[in-house]
Amino acid sequence: MPDLPGFDREEDRKVAGSEPVTSPDQHKPGNRKAGRIGAILSAAALVAMMFNNNEVSGTAKLWLGGIAAFLVAAVIGDAVLRRNGLRS
Repeated sequence: MPDLPGFDREEDRKVAGSEPVTSPDQHKPGNRKAGRIGAILSAAALVAMMFNNNEVSGTAKLWLGGIAAFLVAAVIGDAVLRRNGLRS
């Protein structure tokens, strides 16, 4: 086979020497409580942006409110799924 870019060569198949090969789901998960607090604080900041001193258009208010609602819904959905044992 010609030695062209994009073709699989022996030196391209080397893995990290003694490093174990792991998948992302084997890594330690982040702090769940900090994630929930961060999402709620972000949602509160987005809602506060809707009532600032500058004139905010209706489209911007829809986006800010929609993203804030999505964050709150994600936190509530995560809590419900974890309480019911559907998520680990």
